Amino acid sequence: MTRKSPRKISTPRPAARGRGHALRKPAVRRPAAGSKSAAGKKVPAATKTAADDSTGDETEHQGDEERLQKVLAAAGLGSRRYCEELIETGRVEVDGQVVTALGSKADPHTQRIRVDGSPLPAPARVYFVLNKPTGVVSTNSDPSGRPRVIDLVPYRGRLFTVGRLDLSSEGLILVTNDGELANRLTHPRYGVEKTYHAEVAGTLERGDLEKLRGGIHLAEGLARVERVRVKHQYKNSTLLEIVLAEGRNREVRRILARIGHKVLRLKRVALGPLRLAELPLGAVRPLARDEVRALRASARHQPRPRHIRSGAAPKPKPKRPAPPTRSIIGGDSAPRSKPGKARGPRAAGGARTK
Repeated sequence: MTRKSPRKISTPRPAARGRGHALRKPAVRRPAAGSKSAAGKKVPAATKTAADDSTGDETEHQGDEERLQKVLAAAGLGSRRYCEELIETGRVEVDGQVVTALGSKADPHTQRIRVDGSPLPAPARVYFVLNKPTGVVSTNSDPSGRPRVIDLVPYRGRLFTVGRLDLSSEGLILVTNDGELANRLTHPRYGVEKTYHAEVAGTLERGDLEKLRGGIHLAEGLARVERVRVKHQYKNSTLLEIVLAEGRNREVRRILARIGHKVLRLKRVALGPLRLAELPLGAVRPLARDEVRALRASARHQPRPRHIRSGAAPKPKPKRPAPPTRSIIGGDSAPRSKPGKARGPRAAGGARTK
């Protein structure tokens, strides 16, 4: 009998690494929230961050680095493949250093990029207004994979929102790549007004409106509305129009909760001179030149005084010191007369005696 040769067991080879790609690390299983780890310690549940659900008006500039060939292609230098050849042949510099690795990343807004010694042309400034629906996040990076505002804008370049609307809010939001204008529109020192329509539970009394005008104390300071009025009174709710000149995190919802009224629906209808008008929910349109000029003009106003920005009342002027006094027989005191010619006492009839 012929003996069979043993079967050879082939070991799988690791996949070849492509350009700009790295081997994946094995996934690490993490214990579920609330369960105990191998060390016996309880694993805390994940906390919700402000980026997941915020109304603050701070422009997001983190995570702006992109692959260098994508940055070059977005600047109009050619196709992605042609830009890769520019990098491989050593014709691209980032902050004075020649880059030849295709996996390299750069930020065109903060780093100096040169091709053949010439600066990279700046991307054209674009401006879009969007009627944000609920369920869409304003942040550029969302680990949960929820729909983002920038996904609704038909533009291939880098964009960011001017301020934020939380997940449950809707209405006007500006999307652009103009960082300077975005900073001026959102910084409270320039006082660019944002107008909201807020439907709240119950009926607001005159005293509630006065509290909002006078200021509501929050953890980070006094929050005060510029203007507030009742727009419509329903059976079980009230529609308010609120104008703010600052952009704290979830400010409208928090100040109304402080006076005992829960916000049922919140919609931003204006940003400075820009109005939402009849733009349908979820629709987007580019801004006209006149609208961009009006936004820039609204952000060029003189910075607001510090006591207005912080909500604190101005300090009273110091009082002038009282004039010095001289003692009189009997223990009383009287103001000292100014130096000059001495005068005698008056006689009856008003004539002075010498």
